[in-house]
Amino acid sequence: MDNMKKEDRERLGKRAAYVAILGNIFLTVFNIAVGIMSGSYALISEGAHTISDIVTSVIAYVGFKIGSKPADAEHPLGHGRAEAIAGLVIVVFLAIIAYEIITGALYRLFFGGTLAIPEPIAIVMAITGVIVNFAMSQYIIKLGQMANSPALVADGKHQRVDIMSSLAILFGILIAQYGYPRLDPLIALVIGLLIVKTAVEVVRENLDNIMGKVPSQDLVDKIIEVSNSVDKVCGTHDVRVNYLGSYATVTLHIELPPEMSLDESHKIVHLVQNKILEDIDLIHGVTAHACPFGLEYDHDQQLDE
Repeated sequence: MDNMKKEDRERLGKRAAYVAILGNIFLTVFNIAVGIMSGSYALISEGAHTISDIVTSVIAYVGFKIGSKPADAEHPLGHGRAEAIAGLVIVVFLAIIAYEIITGALYRLFFGGTLAIPEPIAIVMAITGVIVNFAMSQYIIKLGQMANSPALVADGKHQRVDIMSSLAILFGILIAQYGYPRLDPLIALVIGLLIVKTAVEVVRENLDNIMGKVPSQDLVDKIIEVSNSVDKVCGTHDVRVNYLGSYATVTLHIELPPEMSLDESHKIVHLVQNKILEDIDLIHGVTAHACPFGLEYDHDQQLDE
């Protein structure tokens, strides 16, 4: 990553953090205020959820900043996995908020006595929540994808839950106006379950990231295509991608004519490495090994099993 690209990535990360934090401060204040005024527990629950959104956006940005740090002597492959760790920390906050919302909703459903019908002003806040959350989540996910940041994408998907919860709140308040106040805490329960679903998805994605799961077969195919496009390369095999969050490193074997001199094969190896780095932005490090074309060789390392 050259200096300009690094600066651009940091700019995108900072913009995503500002949008998420300021947007959620707005939603927190108004969800809780309108929820109290209108008597809607679902809105108050959503306000509590957006408080967690502020915290998780800060965590996502911290993970993004650490993950953007260059390699050093103690971290020769960089700090990319910090973003996945930040994603897992976000899940802890999601789990806490989900527990509070679900237990509160269950209490109001079964032990809360007579439930009040939310005031119509709650409808306006629910519609506002849908619009703001949709715009904010789409924008953050877009910035996260542009910056190739798992932490920012995870935060954007976290924000996306709020679209469904705001729609659910809107639906519940509208129905409650016709004499079904129990629907309001029931909607809050649905919000809690949606948060649990998002937490599970974020856990899975970030654990895959930490475990080094390949982002897609398309990436491996692209690496092989770029390698084979270099003059005198007869084939490419044993491609291994080490995924490190916002970037990846690659090892691969290239097949070269057996009569080729060591000096020439050395030059081809470097041409392949440089071309992969130039053509695939995700790849920040390449190690290529030269094999004589046509030679049968059993790659019997433990990782090949």
